[in-house]
Amino acid sequence: MILERINSPCDIKQLNEQQLHQLCEELRAFLITHVAQTGGHLASNLGVVELTVAIHRVFDTARDRLVFDVGHQCYVHKALTGRRDLFDSLRQFDGLSGFPKPWESAHDAFIAGHASNSVSVALGMARARSREKENYHVLALTGDGAMTGGLSFEGLNDAGASGEPLIVILNDNGMSIDANVGGMSGHLSELRTKPGYVALKERYRQALTHSNVGRRFYDFSRGMKQLLKHSLLPGSTMFEDMGFHYMGPVDGHDLEQLTQTLCLAKEMDCPVLVHVHTVKGKGYCYAEQEPGRFHGVSPFDTNNGQPLKASGESYSSVFGQTLAELARENPKICAISAAMVDGTGLTSFAKEFPERFFDVGIAEGHAVAMAAGMAKQGSVPVFAVYSSFLQRGFDMLIHDVALSGVHVVFGVDRAGLVGADGETHHGCFDPIYLAQVPNMTVLCPASFAELRYMLRQAIEEIDGPVAVRYPRGGEERYRDCCGAEVMTRLREGKDCTIVSYGTLINEALGAADLLQEKGISAEVVKLNRIAPMDPAYVKDMLGNSKCLLVLEDCVNTGCVGQRLAATMLQGGAAPQKLILKNSGDTFVQQGTVPQLYRALGLDAQSVAGSLEEVLHER
Repeated sequence: MILERINSPCDIKQLNEQQLHQLCEELRAFLITHVAQTGGHLASNLGVVELTVAIHRVFDTARDRLVFDVGHQCYVHKALTGRRDLFDSLRQFDGLSGFPKPWESAHDAFIAGHASNSVSVALGMARARSREKENYHVLALTGDGAMTGGLSFEGLNDAGASGEPLIVILNDNGMSIDANVGGMSGHLSELRTKPGYVALKERYRQALTHSNVGRRFYDFSRGMKQLLKHSLLPGSTMFEDMGFHYMGPVDGHDLEQLTQTLCLAKEMDCPVLVHVHTVKGKGYCYAEQEPGRFHGVSPFDTNNGQPLKASGESYSSVFGQTLAELARENPKICAISAAMVDGTGLTSFAKEFPERFFDVGIAEGHAVAMAAGMAKQGSVPVFAVYSSFLQRGFDMLIHDVALSGVHVVFGVDRAGLVGADGETHHGCFDPIYLAQVPNMTVLCPASFAELRYMLRQAIEEIDGPVAVRYPRGGEERYRDCCGAEVMTRLREGKDCTIVSYGTLINEALGAADLLQEKGISAEVVKLNRIAPMDPAYVKDMLGNSKCLLVLEDCVNTGCVGQRLAATMLQGGAAPQKLILKNSGDTFVQQGTVPQLYRALGLDAQSVAGSLEEVLHER
């Protein structure tokens, strides 16, 4: 096996053409086998096998800076940079991350878990290189949906105008720019990537610009060329107008052409854009047929592509079903997605109400602002978005939604700890940043029944901006519905009080059970709404608590527990002992949610242990 002999990119440079093609076949088999066991991003990585091999043939990523966009394209890169033997731990607790992480390897130039920032980051690196008068290459590998985000174009606009030598590789797999078809397009593409093309073009320019007649002829021929190219290669003129030297489109599965093109781009002392066409899911028929479904997968059977475990009903699916039910009753309800239609449970809604469904691509800021405009004109927009992705729309949330006071509903999916995607995807910040927004109501269902109730409440009963936050996965022990109340006492107790919200209420109830076994009586209070915080309710429910523990899976600074304690103190009802149990002030790694709960001390046993220790001290 060739792959077993690749311990660093230096080994790739020693392979002949036949060995390189065999390496690509082995890499695909390797990816399919390992992602089938651990889950992860499959289709995107299958599509960049030849491209990644070509990059490592031409560049030295230990020194040259390769910046990934939407870092789920990095598995091949990791396998080729000394981490092949770690793939059994991919996305596992204390294992190999599914995204680029500089602390894993010198070959990972920058962390990447969200989209559309690679050109901006790469330009920053290129400018720093020039200022320090150093000598290395900077590449941004973008595409696979990233070009639907406005930040991509901000970066491209500045990078093209800067004149800084850097290479932007656009992986065009149908998720960003439509394919250019036709024989002439292919011929021009091949012509433009030949080494002699650039030299010939420069000699032609120099020969004709030494006289007025020659200059006029050069300008005329250049204009004719631009018209022809605009007709046959429409993508090229946009990038060239920004200041890039455009190369492509290139067949992203032709290793020789890719290598030749990257070698040519490497020699250019200017911004270069290499436009590469790839097939998402290449080499695995099920992924090629359904690239969306195989973008991110749980463990599956390689023989038929089917999941090993049925997913069952989830908060996302219940959200989608409930929203569709409400839309049948109210024709003003519209749904918005930012390229996460299936992930947020909106697939059925999109099919049933296509005229009321809007997928804006990876453009959360635009989605929030658009929702504000829709609400201002009388629609009832519901934006379903992952918690960590909503962060990108924070400015619009304040300026366009809250300041105008319009009624926009946010379905905040993947709230709290999400598991294997790790630091870049945990929803540990929305309890803080949503609560900061004036007039924002934040509801926290802890069961499917409460999600159904609170979504209806958010749409029909509450004015202004409303967020309904819910976790990834299915419901647990708590399956009741007390969503009509601001706070609910689920269990009476006299020795201590545990307060929580969302599905962590299951750990709170479990902790109370463990304490009961030791003769300690613990009260359990559930917050159904974490913003705004009503001082009267807080004092009434918690005013007699002497030992209070607040349990939540968000960061510590500005957490609900701190705001709750401040509200109690202002009302003259502060507890004698306050314990805040949360994810702390660090970024949380990947792992299963139960593993992360245990690591952070948020599981029932840890909560019970903390209270027992404090009560014994007293």
